[in-house]
Amino acid sequence: MSEITLRGRDYRTQQPVEIVAHNGNISQIRPVTGGDNLPLIAPGLVDLQVNGYGGADFNSFPFSVGSVKQVVQALWQQGVTTFMPTVITNGADEITEMVSTLAAACREFPSVGASVAGIHLEGPFLSAQDGPRGAHNQAHIQAPDYALFQRWQTAADGRIRLITLSPEWPNADDFIRQCVADNVVVSIGHTAASAEQIASAVKAGAQMSTHLGNGAHLTLPRHPNYIWEQLAQDDLWCAMIADGEHLPLSVLKTFIRAKNGRALLVSDVTSHAGMPPGHYHSHIGGDVVLSPEGRLSMANNPALLAGSVQGLLYGVNTLLKNGIVPLPEAVQMASVRPASRLNLPVAQGLIPGAPLDAILLREDESHALRLLATYKNGAEVWRVNRLTGGSSVM
Repeated sequence: MSEITLRGRDYRTQQPVEIVAHNGNISQIRPVTGGDNLPLIAPGLVDLQVNGYGGADFNSFPFSVGSVKQVVQALWQQGVTTFMPTVITNGADEITEMVSTLAAACREFPSVGASVAGIHLEGPFLSAQDGPRGAHNQAHIQAPDYALFQRWQTAADGRIRLITLSPEWPNADDFIRQCVADNVVVSIGHTAASAEQIASAVKAGAQMSTHLGNGAHLTLPRHPNYIWEQLAQDDLWCAMIADGEHLPLSVLKTFIRAKNGRALLVSDVTSHAGMPPGHYHSHIGGDVVLSPEGRLSMANNPALLAGSVQGLLYGVNTLLKNGIVPLPEAVQMASVRPASRLNLPVAQGLIPGAPLDAILLREDESHALRLLATYKNGAEVWRVNRLTGGSSVM
């Protein structure tokens, strides 16, 4: 029987505790004394939107099953213990190949199968309008087609668990109901839908908004508009990119207040995350520039973002350093809340009976959190090397 014991301060209470786990699950949490200098213990982060990392791109086929494993290991170094590889708009055959490769990686590598909560399909059932469409290829945008979706689901071994679509298509509600019946979470995104279409989609079973505030027209009517309407739908959870670039801090704060406990973070990182600064060519945005500060922009128009390169912990720290939410809520917005959307066991957080997916953190003078170690299913999978400043992946 494998056993592990972690000591640290509970991120919710700051009180020192000892967490004991057997065979990957928490068996006991007990208070300890003399732990003022212990690191914080928090749930592992859960990212519902990962397009790639460190040069590995889930949307540029072919990619290998080995590159999926590399992304898993890279995300452990960011504190992410569970994530959803995200496949965006493409040709039908290309999507088939990409989701099939992701499913094969889950079968071949236990670490991938344990860390991948499912596949997020972002498109191609999105708005065709410039602005809401974002960088998605207009040639492949189309109305929801459940037979086509089922073809992809078969290729994915049933692993597509989240789909982003626009409800502006006439058959969207029927498609949403079919997805919900098959236990696929539907999220509204890249949309120019009317208030009536959004309300109807929620009634049909849509549960989330994908990176709300992005994938939108540059100019909107004061009211009504599709951002206000999604905020006003109490049954919609709001996912946001909190890198300080995709949304102004004032917008982040407003969205979080409006959703009142139903706000969560995603990174939406691309393959350029974890890469050195420089000029790159992207199959989506063309020529792009990654700045030393971690901003990815179009080479011919630096004012336009070309994707995200900051991990989920960076988003947590954006909230903390700017005093937008307290530490417990910031962590939960990137862990138990997204996990709850898929009814994952890790949505229980740090309680007896839950899987021990956990991270050790140290808070610095700016109130930012620095990752010290990552645990997946009760095993240490990454730790910073205190002597060299490097790290080790288990």
